[in-house]
Amino acid sequence: MKFHSLNNQNIQASFKEAVIAGIAPDKGLYFPESITPLAADFFENIEELSNHEIAFQAIHQFVNEDIPNGILKKIIANTLDFDFPVVDIEENVATLELFHGPTMAFKDVGARFMANCLGYFSQGEKQDVTVLVATSGDTGGAVANGFLGVDGVKVVILYPSGKVSEIQEKQLTTLGQNIEAMEVDGVFDDCQRMVKTAFLDEEITAHKKLTSANSINVARWLPQLFYFLFAYKQAKSKGKEIVFSVPSGNFGNICAGMVAQKLGMPVKHFVASTNVNDVVPKFMENGVYKPMSSIATISNAMDVGDPSNFVRIRHMHKNDLETLKEHLSSYAFTDEATRAAMKEVYSKTGYVMDPHGAVGYLGLKEYQKSRPDTYGIFLETAHPVKFLDVVEGTLGLSPEIPPQIIRVMHKQKKSHQISAYENLKSYLLDT
Repeated sequence: MKFHSLNNQNIQASFKEAVIAGIAPDKGLYFPESITPLAADFFENIEELSNHEIAFQAIHQFVNEDIPNGILKKIIANTLDFDFPVVDIEENVATLELFHGPTMAFKDVGARFMANCLGYFSQGEKQDVTVLVATSGDTGGAVANGFLGVDGVKVVILYPSGKVSEIQEKQLTTLGQNIEAMEVDGVFDDCQRMVKTAFLDEEITAHKKLTSANSINVARWLPQLFYFLFAYKQAKSKGKEIVFSVPSGNFGNICAGMVAQKLGMPVKHFVASTNVNDVVPKFMENGVYKPMSSIATISNAMDVGDPSNFVRIRHMHKNDLETLKEHLSSYAFTDEATRAAMKEVYSKTGYVMDPHGAVGYLGLKEYQKSRPDTYGIFLETAHPVKFLDVVEGTLGLSPEIPPQIIRVMHKQKKSHQISAYENLKSYLLDT
């Protein structure tokens, strides 16, 4: 299996090369040269398979030339040691809870899978790999936890100052060891721009081996397809057409779900639910892709004005808007609508949604207005306690603090404050 750049299909790499490079030399994102559907009986008998067996069969074709089967099974076991329950909320509406991992966010899966892959690839290498990652919230904590203590790997996390929750900040600034946090005077897009610039800076790349742990990296992005398959396994018995509504920022998560669809998962439609950073909803309306400066919202992990992974989604649908519309709808919602949904669901059902899950719920309900007989699953991408101020201010209640969060609450924050790319460059060249 080769991965090619979406800017130039003649630029190709193995899975290992794509993981270590992060991004193609022409700035393009890597994408599999082919996606071979799984055998029909895989989905017919999916209820009989364990999550580990599902994950192994789903990812095998993409990685088998670089990762032996035995190692792959160990990587999957290290990645998937928690649950992914589908919880019914109301008639024809359920949520896929993705917050039962170590940092209580969906990114635990991709971060742990990538960390295990990179740890395997780094064995015997003389030069350390430096992982550069920009975060709008949960990526930083998941990557920090996944890579903590991995030999041969150093991690530098860039996050926007004052624009992540206190718990999110604690999760990425308190671990120490091989993890360094850069607090950027700016927004997420500034952090992401710095990371991309560093990859193309020959003064740095001549001195350091860089890779990225954002969803632009195939090892962070692809394994997210696992839990869509796990959800299908749980919902199949409903006997209804299934639709997934995914809170979307950088669009890696929903893109991975669409890879699961290409593998043969019998799910016809996805909903990309966004906050007021509505580049994709507008594109789906008028066919014009116009990046914007990101706007701060209460669903901060989705505050992305130029989602990197949307180019992968367009590629999967032959860059044809009408073909894409057959499989994707996209809607944008304000903070006011998000808070109202959190209140409504809690008052009717007692279920506490985080603001990102609430955006996913709103998108699903909008889609179901014209398709009420579908069985909709919206993704709860993070535990509500990670957005404690929003939940308390909206619902007037304080969720119980899980042990994963208690462990970091009283630790001392340690970060490097930077305001420009040159600050990051100097740090990388001096360490």
